[in-house]
Amino acid sequence: MTKKELHIVAVIPARYASQRLPGKPLAEIDGRPMIRHVCERVARAGLVGRVLVATDDERIVAAVRGFGGEAVMTPADLPTGTDRVAFAARSIPEADIIVNVQGDEPLIPAAMIDEAIRPLIADPSIVCGTLVKKIATDEELQNPSVVKVVCNVQGDALYFSRSPIPYARDTRQQDRTAAHTYYRHIGLYVFRRTFLLHLAGLAPTPLELAEKLEQVRILEHGYRIRATVTAHDSIAVDTPEDLERVRQLVRNV
Repeated sequence: MTKKELHIVAVIPARYASQRLPGKPLAEIDGRPMIRHVCERVARAGLVGRVLVATDDERIVAAVRGFGGEAVMTPADLPTGTDRVAFAARSIPEADIIVNVQGDEPLIPAAMIDEAIRPLIADPSIVCGTLVKKIATDEELQNPSVVKVVCNVQGDALYFSRSPIPYARDTRQQDRTAAHTYYRHIGLYVFRRTFLLHLAGLAPTPLELAEKLEQVRILEHGYRIRATVTAHDSIAVDTPEDLERVRQLVRNV
């Protein structure tokens, strides 16, 4: 199957409220709001046929429409970005595949998005896909903000954790990344639309609540997540320091 045979829509959830960086989607980067950078990056993906911003704030809607983008309002009380994406997906019955791209990834490479989509095009039995990247340092491995993932031999995720997994029993801590290949999760998701709508109705699960990782719910309910290894990377903007770093990178391009 190809892009022409499947209707693939990228939905970018974007909340105005942020504890560490209020109004983050509208933060200026090189004279343009962050959400515009994200939309333009996503639109470059060869397999994406449509880009839509899902937001709870009229200011973001106005900004997106101001640069010619497409936006839809969602309820303010939706608990997660996935719920926001699912809400938007209900209004796109013609979509086969929904790509969830975070609204704070202004430097995301289009190639990463295509990498995550391809497994669902190749294998109709896959209902959800994501990306993982090799962990290079022990500091990254030990950081609870970096989500680790282990996969089976088919490439499906077995578990996600904030703890280093697997535990290399016979290897000293400082040597772990040299002795074993560890992977971190990149929070880009690709869903069959029908599965996404089903997922939005599933109850939270004990391990999900313990780890504070929404994707664990999929595994606990018995579904597969295909995890594609990528060599690409991006920078999520979570803090003012992240924002300044991205601004510097954009200025230096």
